[in-house]
Amino acid sequence: MFKKILVPLDGSKLAEGILPRVEWLAKIHEGEVTLLRVALAHTFPGADPVQHQVSVVREAEEYLAKVEANMRSVGVKINSAVRYGHDAQEIVDHAKDRHFDLIAMSTHGRTGLGQFVLGSVANKVIHTAIVPILLCRVC
Repeated sequence: MFKKILVPLDGSKLAEGILPRVEWLAKIHEGEVTLLRVALAHTFPGADPVQHQVSVVREAEEYLAKVEANMRSVGVKINSAVRYGHDAQEIVDHAKDRHFDLIAMSTHGRTGLGQFVLGSVANKVIHTAIVPILLCRVC
């Protein structure tokens, strides 16, 4: 059922909280996992934006390589990708472009003012994705 699972990660332990569940799903469905990190450089006036963009993408690739190696060591078929842009939109576009069966991600589970002030990537993905989403609330 879930042969292609997309896991957006932002570099935090919170986001990685979904990984044990994804590992289990990938094994029982004989699926493949793709880790996705969305990078976006915020530059200051006078700074070279291209150099900063290259730097954040390289950092994202290095982070994903470590997570990918850990998951591969426990027998998960896995790869990774980095996209540049705004997180929620890039997650949804990647899932659609690559025909994923599932997006699996962690969330703080904030509600009310906390969600309004901080925004929620998960909330944006839920409202725009066309594939099923597995959300895991991590405190």
